[in-house]
Amino acid sequence: MSATRRVSEEEYLHCIRCGQCLPVCPTYRVTLNETDSPRARVALMRAVREGLLERPTDRTAAQFFRCLLCGACTFTCPSGVTVDRVLELTRGEMTDLGLLPQPLVALNQRIAESHNISAEPPESRLLWTQNLPTPPTGLGKTQAEVVYFVGCVGALFPRSYGIPQSFAQVLEGAGVEYALLGAEEWCCGYPLAINGDLETARDVMRHNLEAVRATGARTLVTTCPSCFHFWKHTYPAALGEELGFEVRHATEFLADLLEAGRVPLGENLPEQVVTYHDPCDLGRKGGIFDAPRRVLRAIPGIRLVEMPENQGGSHCCGGGGNLESMDPALSQAVAARRIRQAAETGAQVVVSACQQCERTLFNAARTERLRLRVKDIAEIVLEAMK
Repeated sequence: MSATRRVSEEEYLHCIRCGQCLPVCPTYRVTLNETDSPRARVALMRAVREGLLERPTDRTAAQFFRCLLCGACTFTCPSGVTVDRVLELTRGEMTDLGLLPQPLVALNQRIAESHNISAEPPESRLLWTQNLPTPPTGLGKTQAEVVYFVGCVGALFPRSYGIPQSFAQVLEGAGVEYALLGAEEWCCGYPLAINGDLETARDVMRHNLEAVRATGARTLVTTCPSCFHFWKHTYPAALGEELGFEVRHATEFLADLLEAGRVPLGENLPEQVVTYHDPCDLGRKGGIFDAPRRVLRAIPGIRLVEMPENQGGSHCCGGGGNLESMDPALSQAVAARRIRQAAETGAQVVVSACQQCERTLFNAARTERLRLRVKDIAEIVLEAMK
């Protein structure tokens, strides 16, 4: 989140329209429509800025929101154009002009009013805890060294309940004392920020920061890469202060626990072939590629086979950038392409480390009728425990 709401000329004039972003852009690869390419969006923004378009229309603005913000274009750009940043800032400009598409207006309203993406009451954030063998030890704890920030999808989407359930049980099996914020946990603010509603985003960020600080925690850990990236990189910049605690993704935390021998693993674990999907916010944007692979290597019986598009060149799952709210059919088409890539490896299971990726790819596997299980890495670790 930048202090300015406008894109500087230096950020967009470096685009030389070479087209190297086209083969890596998930939306362009689905539609094969030049207007869905990163270079077209940059050119459109430049046309708006330089007055070639008298005023952007709803249709013009919509093109900036038909993007996953996955960063693949930025990763591959030979001119060093940070295309995803350019598009985020341009989205803010469109919002200031009153051109935020209606599905995203509704998303912003849900978060502003209910503090989550689903318009659920605050107490619903703990529904995932109700069908565990025993209540999580982090419930009701007001002081702890570690805070587990669950995130909206894991806390509020029943299909994703297994992720926080698994991670909490692994933490307890490893003897980690942790706290859950429960109803005091609000949306991290990322969906608002990329829709251009920075003021509301700052309000929820400030609330969350104060809630975590009140626990005295030294570490915040989250299973959501978007929450992780936003907490780690945007919170300090947007709020203008250091957090006072470390922000870690669950894969980093699990890798350290496993390598320290703190997670009791079962014996004679079954052989299974898995492929790993790198979430965009964790891998390409967050630089965390090794930690999830360390986790998988630490579990006996697992053989990892990589998809051709992996790590920095990973294909997006289709669930980012608020595209699912904006254009669900396009989001699903991107997910279908990725799940087919996973199936082509011959793996039995596709593993990710993101509740949105897991949910999106699971739905794609069902739609494509593929005999491929989709699991989060926390679920894999729990299954391997004694």
